[in-house]
Amino acid sequence: MTASQHASTKDDILQYLLRQGSATAQELAETLTISPQAIRRHLKDLAAEELIEYRSVQVGLGRPQHHYSLSRRGRDRFPQRHGEFAVSFLDALVEMVGEEQVSAVLRKQWELKAERYRLRIGQGGLLDRVENLVKLRQDEGYMAEWHPVSSQSDHEQYIFAEHNCAIAEVAESFPSVCGHELEMFAAILPDCTIERTQWLNDGEHRCGYLIRRRPD
Repeated sequence: MTASQHASTKDDILQYLLRQGSATAQELAETLTISPQAIRRHLKDLAAEELIEYRSVQVGLGRPQHHYSLSRRGRDRFPQRHGEFAVSFLDALVEMVGEEQVSAVLRKQWELKAERYRLRIGQGGLLDRVENLVKLRQDEGYMAEWHPVSSQSDHEQYIFAEHNCAIAEVAESFPSVCGHELEMFAAILPDCTIERTQWLNDGEHRCGYLIRRRPD
């Protein structure tokens, strides 16, 4: 295997862990269709680079299984969009005008963004709009995707997920931006209810939102 192939496989492992949260070596080998021995060599290299970490899980009477996940450094490999500068700028702004004024500025920024998003996702069916929203977020550096949700009701439901956060450092220092983001999604899909089901700031492996079309 060439150096470029090694790098590609390691990137595949990192992206899979980003999407799934954690996985065993066997799961990775089966998913990426390479041998368990090769996967373990890649995992050893990634652990040495401090890009992944693991926890041991006892399964039955056998040996504990290692469940691998991204470390903070591993997550930082994915787009963060100049978070350090943004946090520094917002901290300075808080000192100058106070937290209340900064919160108002952030809310206004999300309102303006919602207006731009509404124009770009269009007025089509809900599925078309969700797909367009995912594309917009991907263009901004998010690893975003959507999944249909089966339901006994006749109303459309989708899971909208983001496996990384392009503004992670800002969200950690100013968690109110996540609330504004949720308000933005509700504003651009006014015929739906939006519920956050997972949150990176709570230590989960992605931000997840349940989108439900409201009854007519």
